[in-house]
Amino acid sequence: MIKQGKAAPIMPGEWLGMVGGGQLGRMFCHAAQSLGYKVAVLDPDQQSPAGAVADLHICASYDDADALADLAGRCQAVTTEFENVPAASLEMLAQASLTRPGAHAVAIVQDRIHEKAFLASSGVPVAPYMAVTSAAELDEAPDALFPGILKLARLGYDGKGQARVATRAEAIRAFQEFDSHPCVLEALLPLASELSVVLARGADGSTAVHPSAVNEHRDGILAVSSVDMQQATGPLSVQAGAAALRIAEALEYTGVLCVEFFVLQDGSLIANEIAPRPHNSGHYTMNASVTSQFEQQARATAGLPLGDTACLSSVVMLNLLGDLWFEPGTDVAREPDWAGVLAVPGAQLHLYGKAQARRGRKMGHVNVLGADFAQARERARRVAAVLGLELGS
Repeated sequence: MIKQGKAAPIMPGEWLGMVGGGQLGRMFCHAAQSLGYKVAVLDPDQQSPAGAVADLHICASYDDADALADLAGRCQAVTTEFENVPAASLEMLAQASLTRPGAHAVAIVQDRIHEKAFLASSGVPVAPYMAVTSAAELDEAPDALFPGILKLARLGYDGKGQARVATRAEAIRAFQEFDSHPCVLEALLPLASELSVVLARGADGSTAVHPSAVNEHRDGILAVSSVDMQQATGPLSVQAGAAALRIAEALEYTGVLCVEFFVLQDGSLIANEIAPRPHNSGHYTMNASVTSQFEQQARATAGLPLGDTACLSSVVMLNLLGDLWFEPGTDVAREPDWAGVLAVPGAQLHLYGKAQARRGRKMGHVNVLGADFAQARERARRVAAVLGLELGS
């Protein structure tokens, strides 16, 4: 087995591997290639966004033993772009290549029951919760968990696999609608805001934390992330960064991860969930930071020194979903007004190269920069108006 700890850096010109062919993998490819690496992507979709720009696309399933052997034999180190890579596949890759992050860390965050228990054990507060494996357990659920939210333990994302429940009866119905798969029931808390922290941790234990982003969601999907450069080193951002670091160190993590937090009305922080990969809310780093989250992922994967995470400007990131490719309220296709977007000073457009737009599908994002947060927000309003997007207060 390859030793997964500290090792000599992998130099530019060598191969790095990526399991997953979505937009996060695509942006990793661009970052790694800009550093001089060749990238091989393993993904079953012949039209995957990452496969289209990789130096090699291995088109196979994530548990294909021959494909995994090919990837591991070609690449000195392999990383991932989504959390549902089979842990067994990562273990197989680890036999012949460095895997960053490792199977153990990914397996924990693939299951909300394990994830919640891990967060609590690491000393980071979480919402009151209980694991649910049967309807009978919901009959005995504490009153303090209602109203609450029932979440599938595995494979839920972007608001999918979740149901708000006010009573035990509603919770039981939701559990049955989830085909009685294991779930977590969490109490709903009085929220003031939501934020997230993206950080990188090297195999040598070095760390680099990006300033936290304040997030706005629509229908469970991230819509807007904002970073005020003047608040980047404020108390709340520092507190969230310290908690995220504690989590990464407890996981013995190598690579880039994101921790999502709830900010309660009393100002306290509650950890919501971990993403063992770059994150939508970290897309702002592509234009507003010295080092983007994707370059950090390439550096951590290759064992290079981590980059500077300082903010260069305030920024508002707007998520672009496939709905924008249709006339409002109809199924008539259209192309968004990209010229109008790019006419706004400070607007930086990133499209993911997906062949087909679908409602709710992540198609791209716009980073809108400003000399201060007021300017970034005003410019973001102009971009949102061009696209017909909602931008909160």
